[in-house]
Amino acid sequence: MAHPFRFSASLGGLPLDAMVSTAQRAEALGYATVTLPDHLDDQPAPLIGLTAVAMHTTSITLLPLVLANDYRHPAVLAKELATLDRLSNGRLEFGIGAGWMTTDYEHSGITHDGPGTRIRRLREAVDVLTPLLAGEAVDHDGEFYAVHGAMGEPRPSTGRLPLLLAGGKEKMLTLAGEKADIVGINPGLTAGVIDERAGRDATLQQTDRKLEWVRNGAGARFDRIELQTRVHMVVISDDRETTAAELGPLLGLTGEETLASPHALIGTTDQIAEEIQGWRDRWGISFVSINGDQLEEFAPVVEALAGT
Repeated sequence: MAHPFRFSASLGGLPLDAMVSTAQRAEALGYATVTLPDHLDDQPAPLIGLTAVAMHTTSITLLPLVLANDYRHPAVLAKELATLDRLSNGRLEFGIGAGWMTTDYEHSGITHDGPGTRIRRLREAVDVLTPLLAGEAVDHDGEFYAVHGAMGEPRPSTGRLPLLLAGGKEKMLTLAGEKADIVGINPGLTAGVIDERAGRDATLQQTDRKLEWVRNGAGARFDRIELQTRVHMVVISDDRETTAAELGPLLGLTGEETLASPHALIGTTDQIAEEIQGWRDRWGISFVSINGDQLEEFAPVVEALAGT
């Protein structure tokens, strides 16, 4: 059975006051979720920023998309997540990744290990976080973390938090399929920057491969996983082919490749809604995330598809 469509708007890049008002507007327009990334630049801290949003909204779900595991110890993070979930009356989902943006590591002095090491550390962090977020005491001695008697208190409102893991390469998506409730399908970001290399990994054919990696990790639980995509380009246009041909090279793609990618949406409202329905038919993708500055123009698509 297909998951119903839901939509989120990113609050990344907004100052704190605009972030709160944008979240309120998203809630009014029928978006299910607001998201906030985790970077060591001029954006608000994600968990504190989402706490501010929680205090000024009533129903919209809150999702860090995604926290970088290398920036926080899992025992500390578990307490912060559970506290935010309680403050928001159970509206928190939990996204975490292995970390990727080179400049975050350079500016902070945090060691930027290779992707294999970062993914192993993320796996271990998830194994610590999961019981803590179920209210259990944890004793763990691993490669990266030694946790003895840590308590999962306060406990999340519903007893657990939905876990999102996202990625664009085989190791990360296999782990996501194995562990996550929600799997985000991303362009590959192993270069540590968003450029044409990421765009070339955003094609229809590459997405087919990524879904196989998720399936391999998930096994029999695959149909229970909600699949998410981050759309980096939304353009409402009456001439989708010409617009795609003009804008596609910005992603390192041809116009045809851009129109087929699950990371770009170009066309009329009806064409975009049809394209998203095609994503669910082909891949099972039902959770679509856009930039907050595209909130208003994308709202008719949300109205047409949300919950269906």
